[in-house]
Order: sequence, then C-alpha cells, then structure tokens
Amino acid sequence: MIALLGTGIMGAGMARNIAKAGLPLRVWNRSRDKAEPLADIATVTDTPAEAVAGADVVVTMLFDADAVDSVVQDIQAAPNAVWLQMGTIGVDATLRLAASSDTYVDAPVLGTKQPAENGTLLVLASGPESVRSQAQPVFDAVGQRTLWVSDKPGDATRLKLVLNSWVLSIVAGTGQALTFAEGLGLDPQLFLDSIAGGATDSAYAQAKGKATLAGDFTAAFTLEGAVKDAGLIAAAMQDAGTDPAIMKAIGSVLARASQRGHGDADMSAIYHGFR
Repeated sequence: MIALLGTGIMGAGMARNIAKAGLPLRVWNRSRDKAEPLADIATVTDTPAEAVAGADVVVTMLFDADAVDSVVQDIQAAPNAVWLQMGTIGVDATLRLAASSDTYVDAPVLGTKQPAENGTLLVLASGPESVRSQAQPVFDAVGQRTLWVSDKPGDATRLKLVLNSWVLSIVAGTGQALTFAEGLGLDPQLFLDSIAGGATDSAYAQAKGKATLAGDFTAAFTLEGAVKDAGLIAAAMQDAGTDPAIMKAIGSVLARASQRGHGDADMSAIYHGFR
C-alpha cells in the first residue's frame, strides 16, 4: 500500500501514475476537494494518519518544510515503512527530518505539472541502499528516470537546488528580456525569433516566452512556489560559500510579482515583476 500526502499540482498527477502502475493507493490533502477527483483511482482519506496506517511506502509531496512538519507529527507509520520525501524543502529541513527515520529517502523531482501527469519526472534520490528496492516501484511510476545521487539524505536536495537555480535563471532571464524589449518599443516576439535555433536558444525559454506573450499564466509550477525555492537556493548558496546575489535578485522580482497578485499563476508571471 502506498500513502501519498499532498495532491496539489504535482501530487495529483503523481497519484494517477502510481495507480496506473497497479500500486494500491491512499491519498490525503489538507483541502479535501483537491483529493476528491482521485477517488476513481485511490482511497481518499480524511486524515494523514488514516492514509498512512499500514502503508509500505509513505510519499510526502507538500509545499514546504512547515507543511511536512505539521503533517508528520500526527502520523505513526508502520515500523518498516519507507518514507519518500519528494517535495522541495531545503537542505536543513531534509537533514532534520532524515535524522528521525532510518528509512527516509530524500527524493525531490525535477519537472512541473505536465511531466507529473505524464509520468516523465526526473527523480533525484539519496538514501540508504537497503530501502531502494521498496522505493523504486514508486519512482518508476512517476518518473522516466531515477538518478540515485548518493546514500546520504540531503545530497538529492542539494542537486535539486542547483537545478532549480538554473531553471529560475532561465525563467527570469526570459521575462526580463521580453519586458526590456517592450520597454524599448520593440515587438518582444523578436527576442524569441532571434534566439530560435541558435546556440543561445532554449526550448524552455521558448515555451515560457510564448505563453507569456499569449497572456497564458496557467500554473505548471506556481510563482509562489518559485519564491519559496529562490529563498531555499539563496540560503544554500550562502552556506556553500557561493555569492547568492543573482538568486536574491530573482527572488525579489518573483516576490514583487506575487505581491501584485500573481502568486497562484505560473512562475513565468515573474514577467509582471519586471514591469
């Protein structure tokens, strides 16, 4: 039995792929209305404790460390249950939670809503080798590839923050270029046309840029989530002795866009922070 706690933008798609793989599933979400659409493929529970009771694998896919803390303090997993912590919660929180469980696997994912729905996420994992066989069926269900980083929880989260720093840099750079072009009186589409097919092109920049110019900010990953991640990245960079100035600047623009009412929109709505 798999228990999945958190059925938001990412968790809902992951749940369907876990069930599609033939794994029995219970789900819980703080707002039950977000879990109810999964009632056709999973048992929807009223409490995290009910979801976790007797489960072989517990998956947490929650917004941040505070959300994970508030949920796990009220549950009692089976002694041999493997805990797959798959949200992005930062290094410090990961190490603290890992210290509470011998079967903890640090397993954040790279990808947004569509890869979660398609089962094509990249799973980054670090944890004890003794639990990998128990974790792998879930990873295979939700991802197209699993990269085992090490046997030490925390390393997968470190890599995830490195990757997210690159993703946020692309999103911010694209939003900045589009608004800069507009400010200069140019058609911003010319920016995307100019980089298309060249060494500086990026499929991600093209996708986010085209959606931005179409005014489509349907959330694949929320801007508010990007604000949270930018803070985690900047803190980790500081701890690593790397200058976080650029990430702090990106975080500031993301926060400005959120304050302007775009927190629930896609992270490409950083565009509104540059205007």
